[in-house]
Amino acid sequence: MDEGWREDRVASALRGENPAVLRRLDAGFAVLADAQFLPGHALLLGDDPTVRRFAELSREHRVAFLADVDRLAGAVEETCRTLDPACTGVDVELPGSGGPVAAVWPRYRWEPADLRDRSVRRYPEERWRDPFFALGRGHDGLRSALRAALDRSGEDGTAPS
Repeated sequence: MDEGWREDRVASALRGENPAVLRRLDAGFAVLADAQFLPGHALLLGDDPTVRRFAELSREHRVAFLADVDRLAGAVEETCRTLDPACTGVDVELPGSGGPVAAVWPRYRWEPADLRDRSVRRYPEERWRDPFFALGRGHDGLRSALRAALDRSGEDGTAPS
């Protein structure tokens, strides 16, 4: 598959060419992250490729984006707890640059003890780049389960239970 979609993930999502997209939500795109060393790691990408910071969004769009973050976090937690009972919940991060983006990381009891209750950013860089953990066909079941959870959460506007 052509990897050109990685050059501009939002524009490629808008064109329907980003294979990491799970669902289009109200203010962005729910996508599976490239690195899956914590299975279920997902992102919410803002839907305007010209916006570089969360603060550049209108108040209405910021509120909608945060509602989408809540929806994605609920779907990730529900899915990951179902697929792996060792899932203890999710961490959510809204970095300050790179466009409106939120990261949702499921956390697991099987994580190394020295990292389990700390920021995911403390994982060694090798984990982030290891091809073993790269998003691929082996994640199709996870992708389907997350899409179903997102669909359920959108039926009544609430996060999955």
